[in-house]
Amino acid sequence: MREASTSGHPMGADPGLFGPSSVTWQMHGDPMMWVAGVRALYLQALHPRAVRGVMQNSDFRKDAWGRLMRTANFVGTTTYGTTEVAEHAGARVRKIHTMLKATDPDTGERYGVDEPELLLWVHCAEIDSYLHVARRSGFRLTDDLADRYVAEHRESARLVGLDPADVPASTAELAAYFERVRPELAAGPEARDVDDFLRRPPTHPLLIPARALLWRRVANLAYASLPPYAHELYGRTAPPPATVTRRLVTTGTILRTIPARLRWQLPPKHILRAMARLGPGARPAPYKLDRRAAILDGPGRAKRGNGGGGGRWRTPG
Repeated sequence: MREASTSGHPMGADPGLFGPSSVTWQMHGDPMMWVAGVRALYLQALHPRAVRGVMQNSDFRKDAWGRLMRTANFVGTTTYGTTEVAEHAGARVRKIHTMLKATDPDTGERYGVDEPELLLWVHCAEIDSYLHVARRSGFRLTDDLADRYVAEHRESARLVGLDPADVPASTAELAAYFERVRPELAAGPEARDVDDFLRRPPTHPLLIPARALLWRRVANLAYASLPPYAHELYGRTAPPPATVTRRLVTTGTILRTIPARLRWQLPPKHILRAMARLGPGARPAPYKLDRRAAILDGPGRAKRGNGGGGGRWRTPG
């Protein structure tokens, strides 16, 4: 029998950068993270300099699936992997970024994709999307726990090359960041390309019915969950906020009925490997945070959040 530490994990086992006591560990095991990831792509594409760096340095139109999966793998690795593996993944990303440049077609300016303001935009769009979709779809987080989640991800910001001191450490700071950067946002040609792909991704003819049935619903829901200013920039309307919230809650409820062990069997199995390393007590589960939420919020109290655009929404408590 393996000896356990005071934390309940095997002695000498590395919990990684976040560990099982973090909000990140519990929340990133939620299936709504896939919808959140698509929302992040929509939001990130609205920063012309940032999305230009992506489009000019990758074949996004042909490899968007690959990019989405690589991002998911990076998040899974840094959340559930060992410290060494997470640091290695971060170093690889930083090295790649130092080699990539983009050109502003209007001014001819050449700039690096690792400029801090671009890295910060990508980071904040991701964290905002993960937190927004999770909470709005019914994943219980008090405001204190939401702040803790944002603060935890100063660590992931460090991995990609940012100074944690320059990264929002609370939901209020995150909302203030979006207010500050909004004048720089626009739906340029690259953003339109991202929108076109996410609405109609190329696929094998035999899979077109599945694309219409499954993917389109995911993409539409992700788009609908964006802040109102994003809808205005893209020039496409979205259902009323109450309708979007209801659809997010319904989707989250359905996906969460799928047994976690079955969901976690899908490659690359980050969570299962973490549980094998740390023991069954490391299993991500919302109830581990929900106990604290019940104490702080009280029964029946609604959650509230700010989706980066200043608009408030409510989900059942």
